[in-house]
Amino acid sequence: MARLTIPAEEYMRSGHSACPGCAATLVMRYVLKGLGPNAIVTLPACCWTVIGTPFPTTALNVPILDCAFEATGASVSGLRAAADALGLADVIVVGFAGDGGTADIGLQALSGMLERGTDALYVMYDNEAYMNTGVQRSGATPLGAWTTTTPVDATSRGKGEGKKDVMAIVAAHRPAYAATVNVAFPEDFLKRVEKTKTIRGPKFLHAFSPCPPGWRYPPEKTIAIGRLATDTNSFPLYEIEGGKYRITRKLGRARPVAEYLKAQGRFSHLTDAEIAAIQSEVDGRWARLLALETLG
Repeated sequence: MARLTIPAEEYMRSGHSACPGCAATLVMRYVLKGLGPNAIVTLPACCWTVIGTPFPTTALNVPILDCAFEATGASVSGLRAAADALGLADVIVVGFAGDGGTADIGLQALSGMLERGTDALYVMYDNEAYMNTGVQRSGATPLGAWTTTTPVDATSRGKGEGKKDVMAIVAAHRPAYAATVNVAFPEDFLKRVEKTKTIRGPKFLHAFSPCPPGWRYPPEKTIAIGRLATDTNSFPLYEIEGGKYRITRKLGRARPVAEYLKAQGRFSHLTDAEIAAIQSEVDGRWARLLALETLG
């Protein structure tokens, strides 16, 4: 199989205000590298509005529209309708929102975009909490994680609920294409992005985006943390096309989930028994994903 040629062009500028080690900057960089100069990006309130769009500056070399926190899906559909009305067939409309603005606050608008069949790409960069406002838990925060609203003290062991399965919610809408991507695997990431350009209809990318301050790890460890997430099956890489599942990275034997959890301070309070329970939950989700792939 021929190796992917990484585009040389950059559509994200170096002058931005992200934290050191921020994976959300890589998510944006890879998305725009794959899509090229005809992208139009719409952003809600999130880390990326602070990273790249504080008035009157921008960190991107493509047009950007800021929208309300809950409105990314609606903004995407509006931009697509406007582009079509103007005859701009080569424009690629991109909704780019965090997990809070997608899995929680923006879920209704995302559902509407998918149900309408909007020909656009929606990217959820998942740093597993509301990081821009101070590390509050979101629906995408995993079980047991410390956040400022799920503290670790005499009455709390971190978040008591599991991570919301956004891909399953998206899949229930029968999108044209959906995939998980991880900044630690850039070639796979870019393959998924470039594939979206060949498909008409609603596309969705769930992008894993480690966050050093929110996850409590050194900023130089972002890529290592990302690789551990996938190689422990905590964040598997797969795509859904035409209702069929295909796992895009499958190991002969996954690494223990404990390696991933113990690399992050947000899980430092977990006991061996709690880690074993999380391992069991990860194993169960992986088995279900394998079963879905087998169904074809």
